[in-house]
Amino acid sequence: MKVGQNEMGFLDHFEELRWHLIRSLLAIGVFTILAFVYIPWIFDHIIFAPAKLDFPTFKYMCQLSEWTGIKDLCITELPFKIQSRNMTGQFMMSITASFVIGLIIAFPYIAWEFWRFIKPGLVDREIKLSRGATFFISLLFFLGVFFGYYLLSPMSVWFLSTYSISDIIVNEFDITSYVSTIASLVIGCGVLFEFPIVIFFLSKIGIVTPQLMRKYRKHSVVVILILAAVITPTADPFTLTLISLPLYLLFEISVLTSAMVMKKNLEESESLDS
Repeated sequence: MKVGQNEMGFLDHFEELRWHLIRSLLAIGVFTILAFVYIPWIFDHIIFAPAKLDFPTFKYMCQLSEWTGIKDLCITELPFKIQSRNMTGQFMMSITASFVIGLIIAFPYIAWEFWRFIKPGLVDREIKLSRGATFFISLLFFLGVFFGYYLLSPMSVWFLSTYSISDIIVNEFDITSYVSTIASLVIGCGVLFEFPIVIFFLSKIGIVTPQLMRKYRKHSVVVILILAAVITPTADPFTLTLISLPLYLLFEISVLTSAMVMKKNLEESESLDS
């Protein structure tokens, strides 16, 4: 990076990064405060929504059940209650939920801030090739968030609330456990859906090739399962399976992305040689 005609030193880089981080944290803080102001509505209509039978996912499954004649597809019962067993439970979960929502809403701005930090260190060709990076990073993140919220969250709630080892046991989930599970699924999927972007940049600098990814395709299944378990530590085997399937699809998309990048690099190299 340069400031005027002078090269920036390490401390200058650190100072620049610090201000990008501060502005990102301020953006998260602003949206967190706004979310906290409306936290009762957010809990009723967003956070607790996947635990209600009128959630869009459950409605569509019942419609699919009518079309296909498969009755088991329609979920008609979620036998559990949510409790708060700690004195500070509801207050702490209000703060946690507000922060998660603030982080999600502020994500495009955070991505833009980090792009601003990286951009001055790139040459014109790299800047041109990376055009639209903030948009695609944000798009993949929100696709992951929607996937986690509209598919994994209701399916996890249904599976965990109906799973029983004995009729004597009554499912009464603590609010801390419920919010943590929903948050980890939503944020975890948002992060995992960034995989094609990571592969894109690694392919640009030659660290990853489509041949290498195809060679280790079988190993990727194990890595995906481990990664899904790390990102969503509270998830059950059923949820991990639901996460892993789209992740493998993302892996295959990343292979195609890497192949396209390598082809582009080869064409540019040949044009320079000629």
